[in-house]
Amino acid sequence: MPDIIGDGREAWYWLPSVANVNAPTVAEFAAGTRISQWMTKDGASGFAPETADAPTSNIESTFDTNTNGRRTFSNPRLRFKKQAGSDWVYTNMGPDTTGFLARRKSLLAAAAIASAQPVQVFPVICGETSWLDIEDNMPERFDVPTKITAEPKLRAAVA
Repeated sequence: MPDIIGDGREAWYWLPSVANVNAPTVAEFAAGTRISQWMTKDGASGFAPETADAPTSNIESTFDTNTNGRRTFSNPRLRFKKQAGSDWVYTNMGPDTTGFLARRKSLLAAAAIASAQPVQVFPVICGETSWLDIEDNMPERFDVPTKITAEPKLRAAVA
């Protein structure tokens, strides 16, 4: 099978509510907002899971062995370009705002959400907006740090 080139094929959504993180519905996506249209190219970082080692060897072992321990995410954050006039992200994703981030990969970002599409769902709370320093030839940008508040579902599917 051919490789999937990722350009233009990642969409992020802010969903105010999700009843089942394993199977968010088309209606829940319709009630949300596609926020990736305002993100910078490097606009999502820290959303790759890391798995800690849990030692399984004992005092008599001559080789260190491990199994999977806790999974964690390192400082997940979103980076946005400031919008003139009404700025949906800056207005609606302020500190202490809770909701769900959903990421859909491998399909064109603007394609409609449909049942059975694979997604990742992250229950989050937003941190304080952090403005980035101004740089030449760059739009104004800000970060929204996020804290993952419950176990995310990395192999969910739209219901």
